[in-house]
Amino acid sequence: MTSPDSTRCGFVAIVGAPNAGKSTLLNRMTGAKLSIVSPKAQTTRFRVLGILMRGRTQILLVDTPGIFRPRRRLDRAMVAAAWTGAEDADLTLLLVDARAGATEAVRAIAERLGQAKRRAWLVLNKTDLVSPDRLLPLIADLNALAAFEETFMVSASTGDGVDKLLDGLAAALPEGPYLYPEDELTDLPDRLLAAEIVREQIFLQTHEEVPYGATVETETFQERKDGSVRIEATVYVARANHKAILIGEHGSRIKEIGAKARAQLSSLLERNVHLFLNVKERAGWDEERARLRAIGLDDKE
Repeated sequence: MTSPDSTRCGFVAIVGAPNAGKSTLLNRMTGAKLSIVSPKAQTTRFRVLGILMRGRTQILLVDTPGIFRPRRRLDRAMVAAAWTGAEDADLTLLLVDARAGATEAVRAIAERLGQAKRRAWLVLNKTDLVSPDRLLPLIADLNALAAFEETFMVSASTGDGVDKLLDGLAAALPEGPYLYPEDELTDLPDRLLAAEIVREQIFLQTHEEVPYGATVETETFQERKDGSVRIEATVYVARANHKAILIGEHGSRIKEIGAKARAQLSSLLERNVHLFLNVKERAGWDEERARLRAIGLDDKE
């Protein structure tokens, strides 16, 4: 019998096809900006941990890169990170864009989860944008591929259904001590968080032109005596024309990226931030082991 004073703690991996809304759901569940969000697919490149207290349960939410058919070394490392997150978790949530339905990518993920025979729940996202008569056939179709213990319908953008999902997770995780302090939000190092916030602004401000050919590395993260922090980051791009686009006329684009990223970082880190950005062309960075390790991916090839 469970003691009323006992605590629960466990890892919950969020997996799905690109653009299912995994990062939006993580940010909604934790109430904090932990994972970058953009309208483009494949913005998350590595595992992000969100730490959430729900009653006497510590829910450790793992946001993973979207699972897709990889081509580059970067792609392969991203997909490997996603499956590692799922394999290490106590429970896996398959997040599905209800509008897109059971696509080939979604079906492939569901089949692999079914073969693994690990605890998994089905979470349909964006259900506020879909007529209810389309949802039941989708649920039946996916449950034929994997024996999902539970099914939830949510809208990560509005928050509909998210509280019910969190209550379910709090009750389903195993009894055990908390693994992190109760007031922590993430295990993401500040250096990596800074690079991700800059990369998000690149996604938001350069549209289809640059994002997938760019990566960001924090070169220095220096605490200052006045309590502020000085951050120097380098943006690596694959092509010369991407560098020109990122810098913009008279440096206007990179200044705007820096200003927006600085404001977000000041809020997240709760202190003044001095952010300095440099743009360098580096063809083939997405095939370099050192670059992948620098952005938090463990390349095992």
